[in-house]
Amino acid sequence: MTLELSGPKLRLTLEGLVARAEEQGGVEAYVEALKIKSTLFRDTLQGELELDSLRTLCAHIATVRRRVGRYLEPELFSELSSKIRLLLENSENTATTDARIAAFCAAFPADRDHRWVRDLAAEILHNVDPERYPLMQRWVWDARSNTGVLREIWHGEDVDRIRLDVPDGYATFLLLREELAQYLAANGVFRDVLFYVDVLTAQVYAEYIGERGGTYLRTDFATPEDPMLHTRRILGLDGVDAAGRTRLKAAHGVAEIVAGH
Repeated sequence: MTLELSGPKLRLTLEGLVARAEEQGGVEAYVEALKIKSTLFRDTLQGELELDSLRTLCAHIATVRRRVGRYLEPELFSELSSKIRLLLENSENTATTDARIAAFCAAFPADRDHRWVRDLAAEILHNVDPERYPLMQRWVWDARSNTGVLREIWHGEDVDRIRLDVPDGYATFLLLREELAQYLAANGVFRDVLFYVDVLTAQVYAEYIGERGGTYLRTDFATPEDPMLHTRRILGLDGVDAAGRTRLKAAHGVAEIVAGH
């Protein structure tokens, strides 16, 4: 399998990312924040999972936190916790990645209201073990809807009108990360490359939101207050406010603030 990525598109995105992040501590600040997020997920999921801790994790997942509400109530928490444990079972074996994600998703209703389940699985795997698991969320690539970062950086004419014949399994996401890592290395990035890939990937999607985001996207990604807001939000780096609290939308539909951990 090969991925036809556009060099010019990547160059413009990287240049824009560096310029926009400069006033906020540079790209390095985002890389460090992602390291902290990964540590939070890893430490939380290595021990006995508690409800408040899972709420905190979900607050750091932009495409999950507005929809997961009822599963973060006491009556459904134990069931969700068990499903997460199964997802992480034997996670050292990446050959079972697609099967474990599919099983996790199959444990929930297969409807529009549960599309976030795939993102929850992908975020958990990636943040617990970022070296083994690349970004695999729907916003990176969703073959069924033919949308995501992969399409935005695909090389070709009139890409918006074609359907990419590329599966959205582990192998595709791993190859995408490898190619983006090689691109960054060729442009002088040699440390923390995997986290730089995450920021670059999010920047591609942030630009898509800014340029063509519709009503659904703008529900989750409000009008930017600063040039890096969309990037920060899709990475889940806005999950904690200045007071150290996390924001979730509860089962009753009202945004709640719960203590951070």
